[in-house]
Amino acid sequence: MARRRQIYEGRGKILFEGPEAGTLVQHFKDDATAFNGVKKGTIVDKGVFNCSISTSIFKLLEQTGIKTHLVSNLNEREQIVKRVEIVPVEFIVRNIAAGSLCRRYATEEGLKLGRPMIE
Repeated sequence: MARRRQIYEGRGKILFEGPEAGTLVQHFKDDATAFNGVKKGTIVDKGVFNCSISTSIFKLLEQTGIKTHLVSNLNEREQIVKRVEIVPVEFIVRNIAAGSLCRRYATEEGLKLGRPMIE
């Protein structure tokens, strides 16, 4: 396979030039960070799970008539997507108290939350 030109790299993904004009290959990484990038590591197959979850969400949105940028899956950790301008919104879902949540609310580290908390 020919080497692809990297366009962008973030905490969870790398974007490469796509196979056709106006497309990108979105590669989901196994990297994990905590404390705003102070702690770094990897979680085996995290990228595979994130690609699967992303694909499922996009397909559900499309079934309700909401257009997405997903073109197709290339393999278990990569998608071909349309090149778009993103809206910079980040969601953090917490099931267990950790990091900044504990500092902000003086909460015990490791406390299991009664329901997921979305920030």
